[in-house]
Amino acid sequence: MWHPVILLPFPLFWPLLLATFIVMVAFQFLDRPLRTSAAPNGIVSFELAGSVEKARAMLESWDERARLYTALGLGLDYLFMLLYATTIALACLWSADVYATAGWFLAGWGGLMAWGVWLAAVLDGIENYSLWRLLKGPVVKPWPGIARWCASIKFALIAISILYAVIGGIVYVLA
Repeated sequence: MWHPVILLPFPLFWPLLLATFIVMVAFQFLDRPLRTSAAPNGIVSFELAGSVEKARAMLESWDERARLYTALGLGLDYLFMLLYATTIALACLWSADVYATAGWFLAGWGGLMAWGVWLAAVLDGIENYSLWRLLKGPVVKPWPGIARWCASIKFALIAISILYAVIGGIVYVLA
C-alpha cells in the first residue's frame, strides 16, 4: 500500500524522532500545572473526561497559569501531530520492508499502519479543537464526548503502529 512518507529518505527518520522526543519533553513541562486531584493525569485526563461534569471539574481545578499552559500545549500539539505521525509512519514502512525480507505476513500491513497513524493525527486535531472549545467555554456537549472518542481511537492507533514498528526493529536486529 502506497503512502506519501515513502518519498522521504529513511535517514530523515532520526532527526524526526529526535524532534518528536524534544516536543514530548516540552509537553512534560507544560503538563505539570495541569495535574490536580480533578485531573491526575493532566491533559490526558482532560482528553478522556468524556462528560461535561468531569471536564468542568478539571477546568475549575486549573488556575490561569494552568489554562494558559493548556492553550500552549494544544497549539504545540499541532506540530507534534505532524512529527509523530511522520516519524511513526516512516518506522512502519521501514518495518514492512524488514518483515518482507524475513518473509513475515506482517509485511503487507506497513502501509495500513502508516495510514492509521496519520488518521490518529487527524483525530488528534479534532480532539484538540474540542478541548479548545471546552477551554474557552462554555463547557457543553458534545465536546467532552468528541474529545474522548477521538483520544481513545488516537491512542489505540498510535499504540498499534508503534508496536508494529518496534517488533520490526527487533526482527531487524535479530535477523
